[in-house]
Amino acid sequence: MKSIEKKLSRKYAPTESAKMVEAICGCKWSMTVYQLLKNDINRPGEMVRSVEGLTTKVLNQCLKKNVEFGILKRISYPEVPPKVEYQITDLGTQFINILDQLQALQNKIKQPN
Repeated sequence: MKSIEKKLSRKYAPTESAKMVEAICGCKWSMTVYQLLKNDINRPGEMVRSVEGLTTKVLNQCLKKNVEFGILKRISYPEVPPKVEYQITDLGTQFINILDQLQALQNKIKQPN
């Protein structure tokens, strides 16, 4: 008797979320920025001063990428000198929770049985 093979359709990665994960996880500073924001350090100058090795140029690229994906929100105040702050959005909170779960899974994998 011949077995009937069921053909499965290929699953495609969700392009926007896949791009987001790749871009954010590919940036070595994103997780550091999230940690700074969780500790109420939300101004770029303060971020650069708080982390050794972090430059203004790299930070700005990282922040811009996170804002484009909707993970962070940029708030500009009409002051002289200009004041800019960043906040984690609701989407960002969900995304960071997923990254935290992945980290927990990685830690579990590393533990000896």
